[in-house]
Order: sequence, then C-alpha cells, then structure tokens
Amino acid sequence: MNFLSGLNSFSRSRLSWALLLAFVVFFEACALFFQHVMMLAPCVMCIYERIAMLGIGGAAVLGLIAPHNPLFRWLGLAAWAGSAYKGLTLAMQHVEYQFHPSPFATCDLFVMLPSWVPLNQWFPWMFEAYGDCSKVVWQFLNLSMPQWLVVIFAANLIALAVIVIAQFVHAKRA
Repeated sequence: MNFLSGLNSFSRSRLSWALLLAFVVFFEACALFFQHVMMLAPCVMCIYERIAMLGIGGAAVLGLIAPHNPLFRWLGLAAWAGSAYKGLTLAMQHVEYQFHPSPFATCDLFVMLPSWVPLNQWFPWMFEAYGDCSKVVWQFLNLSMPQWLVVIFAANLIALAVIVIAQFVHAKRA
C-alpha cells in the first residue's frame, strides 16, 4: 500500500504529468527524426499512431493544469486511457498489415481526418502520409516501428492502470 499511496501523491504533482508530456515529446521528436532526417516516409497508419501519441500529450496537458483537482486529474487519466488504447489498436492493426499482408485488408490511401481539423493540410510536414503501411522500413532489436509502438502504447496502459488503482488509496501526507 505504501507504493500505491506514494504513486497517488505523485499523480497529484505537476512533475508526473510533465514527465508524461516529456515522453510524448521524445517519441514525437523520434518520429520527426525518422521522417525528416532518416527520410523514412510515414504511412497513413503512422500518422494515425502519431495523432494517438499527441492525444496522450493532450492528456498530460490536462493533468498539468491542476493535478490536485480531481476533475482535471480524472479527465487527464481518461484522455490518456482513450488515446493509449486507440494507439495500441492502431499499432496492432499496422503490425497486421506489415506481417500478414492481404489485398483485402489494406490501410487508407490518404489520411482521413475530420473536415474541421485537417491536420494534414495545416501541418503537412508532420501529418501528410506518403509511405506504404505494409513495408518494414526500420527495425531495432528485430522489432519494426509499429511493433515498438505496440510496446509503447501497452506500457502506457499498464502504467495508467497502476496509477488509476493508486487513485483509490489514500495519498501520503507531505
């Protein structure tokens, strides 16, 4: 219980939410490095996964606003959960496209975003897709980029689950 109460206290600090935001910034910077320095063309699924990662960043900003306020903290946790879950499902689907290609199951040809937020038109350097979803263009430790994203999004969900459980344990007094 001591660990969970400490985690509850930590989740009420700006540092915890700033760390989450820092991880998102790191992963987004990596994606842009792969795209603009290594010249690896992002595919449609890459862009959708990138947006899910930005959703986690938005969740971190929500938590940063007022981490002691239960409304902002729970909104941040809920947004983190939704974004990480969506990112995990997208990454798993992307892995499927890469390792079990089918002419009947392919990714979209173009990024399909709502008309009220055409990120690919506003920021094409970050949200325009011109790669092939089924191609494995990069690997590290024998895992492709979408496989690493499965690990990253799953780790987010595991960390989130522990933090949510900690919300029901009394926080340590400072």
